[in-house]
Amino acid sequence: MPAPSPGSPVQAARTSVAERAARIRFRRALSLMVMTLVAPGSAQLAAGGNRRVGLVALRTWVAMWVLVVVGAVAVVLDHGLALTLGSTPWFLLLLRLALLVGAVGWAFLFMDAWRLGQPLTLGLAHRRAAVGVNGVLCLSVAGALLFGAHVVGVQRDLMLTMFGSGQVTDAHYGRFNVLLLGGDSGAGRWGLRPDSLTVASIDEVTGRTVLVSLPRNMQNFPFAEGSVMAEQFPDGFDADYLNGVSTWAQDNTELFEGSENPGVDATISAVEGITGLQINYWAMVNLQGFKDLVDAVGGITLNVRQAIPVGLPYDDFFHYIEPGTRKLSGFETLWYARARYDSDDYSRMARQKCVMNAMLQQVSPSVAMRNFQSIAQASSELISTNVPASEVDTFLELALKAKSQKISTLSIVPPMVNTADPDIDLVHRKVTAAIEKAEGTAAPSKGRTSKKNAGAPVTGGSLGSLSEGYAANQAGDLASAC
Repeated sequence: MPAPSPGSPVQAARTSVAERAARIRFRRALSLMVMTLVAPGSAQLAAGGNRRVGLVALRTWVAMWVLVVVGAVAVVLDHGLALTLGSTPWFLLLLRLALLVGAVGWAFLFMDAWRLGQPLTLGLAHRRAAVGVNGVLCLSVAGALLFGAHVVGVQRDLMLTMFGSGQVTDAHYGRFNVLLLGGDSGAGRWGLRPDSLTVASIDEVTGRTVLVSLPRNMQNFPFAEGSVMAEQFPDGFDADYLNGVSTWAQDNTELFEGSENPGVDATISAVEGITGLQINYWAMVNLQGFKDLVDAVGGITLNVRQAIPVGLPYDDFFHYIEPGTRKLSGFETLWYARARYDSDDYSRMARQKCVMNAMLQQVSPSVAMRNFQSIAQASSELISTNVPASEVDTFLELALKAKSQKISTLSIVPPMVNTADPDIDLVHRKVTAAIEKAEGTAAPSKGRTSKKNAGAPVTGGSLGSLSEGYAANQAGDLASAC
């Protein structure tokens, strides 16, 4: 029987049937890829692939969604659970491994779905399109999971490098007291002459925070009873300023047997003696790392009340941050917090509190997530601390609570206290009163309200002056003082 001639009705019918069959095979190949995206393993079950692989993949997919739903409900019922899981190294390790296995397994399923789609039976155009679609889906899904594994790994490394397995301490009279020390970066400089000393006293339930700051130039102060330093200086520290306690301890390490950080331990005993507070934990803030942290979150906005010098007059980058509402870079923020040229130590302490308040209020969870990797890298270089990894979730939850509340401040500075010869009993009363006021347990004040600091601003950070005191150094609401 002769073959149908080209263009004949029979040949046209055969061509039409072949084209429809090719389109069906192409749609089937695409469907298998979409099925793998929506329900991994379903393509293997539907197209006669390896049923065991398909069942394992599909059951794993269903189990994963069950865990996600249960986890979401648990987090809604207990917001602290997410913080706990996000700061637990063993859980982060398991999550990272799961993401890595998921990326490899899912990529394998996409390749197998491509095989089941019988690519050699497709026309050249359809084959190229199928390759493109499969490649995009495979790379997108696997890439997303691998990136997630990387982020989880960064978080786990941060937990392991920044936080240790130190001793967990209970709150004292319902408050955690954390000593924040600011020091210059550089090899071997941790703990040497801290630039700033602030105790963050945090209510263990509400997160209501009181910042108690001590001037670095305080003299003739006592140490906590029973401490090594109290034995060495029973009549008070007369060898140097407060920020020199650390240096003295580093020069006499033989007195601190078993101590990993003699300078910090000695400084803690001084702060406890001065304030009457028992310190739970400490954190040394590397000022260079702080600059990087501010840059990582995109800068912070501050109310600059007076021109603040950046650098010193002989620096080639010397200039002023002009008054007004300014968004500052990490470099500018560091100088805003540290500048003493044309200023004084107590104004600088006020500005540092304004920076702390701005960081707490302006770094939202969304900002943290968008800049997570940069923040994690800056944070690992920012802080040296003895806060145990197991307590990180507690302080993260308290920090979130603190964002919605006023921060109170108290600075042990003139004119309230003579830093050369401080009245320690007065300091203890002031600290107790500041905490009671923050907790709402203080007796109502009597008499006329003082109008101190109501005049024109003469400091870059907050209202006030050296003779009258700076508002941010003693405020019931730090945000309003800044």
